[in-house]
Amino acid sequence: MVLHELGAKINEAFRKLSKESDIDEKVLDAILKDICTALLTSDVNVMRVRELRDNVKKSVNIEELGATANKKRVIEKVVFEELCNLVDPGVQAWQPKKGKFNVIMTVGLQGSGKTTTCTKLASFYHRKGWKIGLVCADTFRAGAFDQLKQNATKAHIPYYGSYNEADPVQIAREGVEKFKQEKFEIVIVDTSGRHKQESQLFDEMTQISNSIDPDNVIFVMDGTIGQSAEAQATAFKDAVNVGSVVLTKMDGHAKGGGAISAVAATKSPIIFIGTGEHVHDIEKFSARPFISKMLGMGDIAGLVDAVKDLRIEDNKDLMQNLSKGIFTLKDLRDQLEMIMKLGSLNKIAGMIPGLPQDALKGMDSEAGTKQLKQFMCIFDSMTEKGK
Repeated sequence: MVLHELGAKINEAFRKLSKESDIDEKVLDAILKDICTALLTSDVNVMRVRELRDNVKKSVNIEELGATANKKRVIEKVVFEELCNLVDPGVQAWQPKKGKFNVIMTVGLQGSGKTTTCTKLASFYHRKGWKIGLVCADTFRAGAFDQLKQNATKAHIPYYGSYNEADPVQIAREGVEKFKQEKFEIVIVDTSGRHKQESQLFDEMTQISNSIDPDNVIFVMDGTIGQSAEAQATAFKDAVNVGSVVLTKMDGHAKGGGAISAVAATKSPIIFIGTGEHVHDIEKFSARPFISKMLGMGDIAGLVDAVKDLRIEDNKDLMQNLSKGIFTLKDLRDQLEMIMKLGSLNKIAGMIPGLPQDALKGMDSEAGTKQLKQFMCIFDSMTEKGK
């Protein structure tokens, strides 16, 4: 689960607050010290942590509050709001429009996970009912087109690329035009990884952007670099019209909080965070649900949205059996397959309010998925009579 340790430390500070019989300024300072230490450990910028502490102190007037229980609720609410402000850039993110041809271009450093992220984004929008295609305009990295081709095939996403054409501008233009003629709604263009000091590759990126005129340029950022993300995000934003950010490799890394707060400081809206290697390991980012999940408060809206993507009602055989009170092994197998599409068991647990964050701590997310796959293999090996 993303930033599990940070959430656990902040909750521990709240638990200490609950044990206090009389909450005064001294107790408040001690709680804030624990929370600030936890944030600094997650590589959040020290100035932003200091700003959070000062804002909490200004908003909470211990002397004016009444009972101890009321003081606790007020402090928790204020801390929650300030944590949301810490990761919220306050800028509305771009959204694709129905009935319009939407072009998305991804940029970023080498090794940040752009190609994998492109497939994850395409799969996400595909599950939402969009007609979407992928274009590989990365001619710099060996095997880039092969990787995108393999990922797109697994996710059942149409793709375009070339083994012969060396000009990424030409490939991007041809791919976008092809999908436009075929009445696709969204096209995601994957480009080469580049650093701000590589002027030639930056010029190439600008040429691609001018050629396809994207509606949204997504900067794919490696979340493991922590608060250094601010400098990189700012550099790319100054070079091209970056509309939003996707943070990758956020599955439990200690510096994830620093990366999120750093990017938020640039006023670039974070739209997704990558939480694993699989195609479904991507979460739509929103400040309040993110902080809520981190603190173990769950995310019911996100869980409902994920279940809707499964389109259970489309499985007519299952619905018919359930209406008759019948539940077969085949139905169980279909249900388990749907659960696997939601992502890891830890991810699902994080969306359930009141469920302790360490409820599945003893089970590795990969181990849980492996056990489900083993059951499905056992079922598939059975005869029709055995089923």
